[in-house]
Amino acid sequence: MACSPEGKGWSGGITGWVNRKISHRRQRRPGSGGTAAEPAAGTAADQAGGTAAEPAGSADARDQRRVVQVLAGAQILGGIGMGATLSLGALLAAELSGSSSWSGMAATMSTLGAAVLAVPLARLAQRSGRRISLSTGALIAGAGAVLAITAAAVSQFPLLLLALLLLGAGSATNLQARFAATDLASEATRGRDLSLVVWFTTIGAVLGPNLFEPGEALGAVLGLPPLSGAFVFSAVAQAAAAAVYAVCLRPDPLLRALTLRGTAPGPERRRGGLAALRGNPLARYAVLAIACSHAAMVALMSMTPVHLRDHGASLAVVGLTISLHVAGMFAFSPVFGWLADRAGRIAGILVGQALLLGALILAWTGAESAAAVTVSLILLGLGWSASVVSGSALVAESVIVPDRAAVQGVSDLSMNAAGALGGALAGPLLTALGYSGLGLTVTGLVGVVVVWTAVRAFTGRAPAGRPLEAADAPRAGGS
Repeated sequence: MACSPEGKGWSGGITGWVNRKISHRRQRRPGSGGTAAEPAAGTAADQAGGTAAEPAGSADARDQRRVVQVLAGAQILGGIGMGATLSLGALLAAELSGSSSWSGMAATMSTLGAAVLAVPLARLAQRSGRRISLSTGALIAGAGAVLAITAAAVSQFPLLLLALLLLGAGSATNLQARFAATDLASEATRGRDLSLVVWFTTIGAVLGPNLFEPGEALGAVLGLPPLSGAFVFSAVAQAAAAAVYAVCLRPDPLLRALTLRGTAPGPERRRGGLAALRGNPLARYAVLAIACSHAAMVALMSMTPVHLRDHGASLAVVGLTISLHVAGMFAFSPVFGWLADRAGRIAGILVGQALLLGALILAWTGAESAAAVTVSLILLGLGWSASVVSGSALVAESVIVPDRAAVQGVSDLSMNAAGALGGALAGPLLTALGYSGLGLTVTGLVGVVVVWTAVRAFTGRAPAGRPLEAADAPRAGGS
């Protein structure tokens, strides 16, 4: 595998076109007449943390292009690794446990694994850089795939649960990769670069499920138990992703960002994510916006197949609805990245909340119509995408570089925990209130984000655009 300084070699086929997406010159800020370099005073986070101006110059632009290319290629591999086994995990859980009631544990354990491993992987990035952290996460996920094959071979359900927990590291790694795209990005392109990495996950997520039947054929050749062959593809894809991170992610974006700002990843510079959040109201707001948006999406999406089937929809309709929802989540992420860069992160979050609210109202009022439910799920995916892309960009730029990885780890932990809680509560809500009642109840999560935004605006902390960030310089004991 070759990783040339200009981003050629392995990335030339799959991700070479990213070069055309990321221009050599910095975008000009609206109304400034200048370049995208930071002003002399720096951002609020820089003023508080002593960081220098944003990276500038052609060398730094080349570094950022190469980082995005590597992350994009690894995201494709990671997406294949997760997509190839996510649905099979539920089937294998039902097979080994002897009851379909345990099938939901596949998604639960994977989500739990992503939540549990998010903070340790973030601390590893904080200490040793993104390259080590991301490759370690991919290797853990690969080990989980191997363990799943072993569990199927010895018919041990508890061992499968452990395997699925480890496979959750793949999700944690993919989530951290989107933040890695922001470490060297300029303020003018941070949302776009993050969203491109998110978009590439779509390719793997679409390709992965199509490996079910080839996986079974491969498993038969290798003498593996039924439903375990696709885990071979997962193990290989995660190992390949780990190799891409370890060999090609040079320079390490986080370590490079620290070097450019005259800091080092030593213990004296590190704080825990919760400690960093305590003094940073803007980062707390961004983390909550991501968590609430994810919980709202999971709560409604997870119950939609059950609702549609109960109302006589065919499996084809259910599959089409979920496919369109996933397309909404990822396919338009570059559009929302552009929006976050042009209109501001807060505006992007509010657009996401408006889309989520539209989806939930449609689910409330049109629960009996399969067409209305399908449109609702599309809007739900779009709202999730706008909120998470803009919120993630806001998390990345609202904290000083030495604290960035730790805060991002807490954000991913909160996101996965909120999703798990939303999915767990959605079932009882569906039983008690029906699909319409579920949609109406979940609007409360959108209300939390909108109300907090309004309160911040009323108190003078949230004017539109960049001044919002300037109003929230990290400080001790913020509100």
